[in-house]
Amino acid sequence: MFHSFFPKPKLFFLSFALYAIALVVVWQTVGDRLQFLSIAPIFGVESAVDVSLDSGVAPDVAIPGGSETPVEDSWVNAETFWFYQFMLGAIALFVGFWMWYAPHPWQLWSVAGSALIFFTNWFLVQLDVMINEWFGTFYDLVQQALGNPGAVDARDYYMQIATFLQIALVYVFVAVLFRYFVSHYVFRWRTAMNDYYTGMWKRVRHIEGASQRVQEDTMRFASITEGLGVALLDSVMTLVAFLPVLWMLSASVTELPLVGEVSQGLVFVAIVWSIFGTVLLAAVGFRLPGLEFNNQKVEAAYRKELVFGEDYTERAQPQTLVELFADVRRNYFRLYFNYLYFNVVRIFYLQIGNLVPFIALGPTIISGTITLGVMQQIMRAFNRVEGSFQYLVNSWTTIVELMSVYKRLNAFEKAALASPEPGSGTAPVRAPGE
Repeated sequence: MFHSFFPKPKLFFLSFALYAIALVVVWQTVGDRLQFLSIAPIFGVESAVDVSLDSGVAPDVAIPGGSETPVEDSWVNAETFWFYQFMLGAIALFVGFWMWYAPHPWQLWSVAGSALIFFTNWFLVQLDVMINEWFGTFYDLVQQALGNPGAVDARDYYMQIATFLQIALVYVFVAVLFRYFVSHYVFRWRTAMNDYYTGMWKRVRHIEGASQRVQEDTMRFASITEGLGVALLDSVMTLVAFLPVLWMLSASVTELPLVGEVSQGLVFVAIVWSIFGTVLLAAVGFRLPGLEFNNQKVEAAYRKELVFGEDYTERAQPQTLVELFADVRRNYFRLYFNYLYFNVVRIFYLQIGNLVPFIALGPTIISGTITLGVMQQIMRAFNRVEGSFQYLVNSWTTIVELMSVYKRLNAFEKAALASPEPGSGTAPVRAPGE
């Protein structure tokens, strides 16, 4: 599944995780000090040091997005330019190393393609952060207009809408191309698995269910991985981007219901509520992976008998089919029952979750210590952070299906390795789980 597409998969993914953590540490500790390496001046963008010297304003007083002065705009542009330069350089270094260290037939897609997916997903998350900031500015403008008629100029109002459209159009354009590329990326992964399995077809053709493993399970593995993988990457990056935003906005919320005064309370509410939901649903749905796996076993047995019945009259007799289908029916009904109480808990938890930020903001809203725009920013940031922590909650049923497919392909691979060479005269190997 992984060796066919990625070079040294365990080491590749472990090195990526450690490398990403190291880059975050470097950026947070000495990122600003390394800005002298930026090539921004070549493109006419002043560095933060030059801007601060020319204006007499220290760089640390500039708040990105917090003012419209030319000094701070320059500071934001220079900082953003340096960040993306740093990120692209680090990604290029990682990709180049792995292409040199462990050449692989699919490295352009598995290594370089993964890097492109990582960067593009981060860019989309940053656009979402910009939209979140826009919500604060726009709703404060709306509050001002409604509370003081005539205080807001029509041009300012429509310029805010135009700003949103600019961000949204870029987001839609990049997101569509991103999904298009990911679809091709995942199909290449399926192609790699298909080539790997068919390459040893003479060894595995006698394994029961071999055709289904090669055709159906590789297809399902690729399609499920596409959805889950992108969702996981998006959740992690959204968490990295929005958690500091929520932390900053939580400074305006100094009191929580029942708890009382607390610092940065919204961040802890999002974390505690999400962990509670993840543990709850994992406990409620722990039987589902096994039932999904058993479902494939009884379906395979029933399908196999029908296939044999096409060629042999003594096979697929009514009594045999009734017994086999009874096994299918029994397992499906058990699956339905388990999903019944699982979905009750899951849907109830998610519906209550919609009210959690409103409950947490209750004392702050009642006291009127925040504006409508800040409330909108807090709500969106809270939902993004909460949604990232709830990745397992929102994806549990799909994860169960992926675990089932993984078990079957893993069993198939083990059976293939244990299968005798063609012509050895040894009996065919039966795949585990079939």
